[in-house]
Parts: sequence; structure tokens; C-alpha cells
Amino acid sequence: MSRCEWCGEEFGVSAGPGRPPKYCRRSHRQRYYEARRLGSRRGLTADEIILGRADYERLRDEIYRLEAACQDAATDRTGSPTKADLLAVIDDLTAVGDAVVRAVVEPLATGG
Repeated sequence: MSRCEWCGEEFGVSAGPGRPPKYCRRSHRQRYYEARRLGSRRGLTADEIILGRADYERLRDEIYRLEAACQDAATDRTGSPTKADLLAVIDDLTAVGDAVVRAVVEPLATGG
């Protein structure tokens, strides 16, 4: 298994001649190329990207929800929580974590 350099999804790589693919789809290869070109024109270094505001805000909101869920879990652990209480905490953390993982963020431009 390999991870797509554009979307981060795992994809299967068939054994055979040639270089192993870096992208799960041809369209992702094209998007990455376009983002690198724009980044080059804007003078971005290899460690820099440009995100759209909506993507940035969505990711920031999901991270805030995860932070709040972690704080709730820390608070819920104190005292004498029941097994049901702890399972509810795990369910909440899992739901928020899944939302963070599903938050798709595509850069407008990348460096290097």
C-alpha cells in the first residue's frame, strides 16, 4: 500500500516495471502539479502551502472540536466514572476524531 501525495488516501500498488505511482488518480497528479506551479510562481518554499479560507476554517473548527472533546474526556475521568460514562467518552472522542480524519483540505498552492 502507498499513500497518495495529494489526498493522503492509501491505494494499492501493483508489482511491475517502472516507478511506483505517487498518486491514487491521474487527476490528483494533475492537481498536485498545478499547485506546485502556482507555489513556484508565488515563491513558496518546500515547507509552505496556501489554503483557501473555507478549508482553513473547516480544519480549524474540527481541531477545536477535538480539543474540546479531549478536555471533556479529561474532566469525565475524574471522580468515579462508570463503565457507561467511559464508553460515552470514547464514543464522543471517536466521533470527533473521525470528523477530523474526514476533513478534506486541498492546498491551492504548494512549495517545492
